[in-house]
Amino acid sequence: MEENNRTDKKVLYKGIKQMIICLILMFTGPSLLHVSFSNEHKPMYLTLLITSLIICISAILMLFLGLNTIMKSIFNKK
Repeated sequence: MEENNRTDKKVLYKGIKQMIICLILMFTGPSLLHVSFSNEHKPMYLTLLITSLIICISAILMLFLGLNTIMKSIFNKK
């Protein structure tokens, strides 16, 4: 039985797209968090704080999903 040790390029591109989304979220989340902490007395403080925390958590999740997808494409786990 011969094993195919090739990288699945479609899955790899999907993982790279997820990592690009993660990179965008990694800069957006902390930036919004900094803005929300510097404007504590404004009316949109709580909304901006909750939104930025959700963006930070989603950046962590996208990082995990992107790395997992790239590893699946390299090691052909299905």
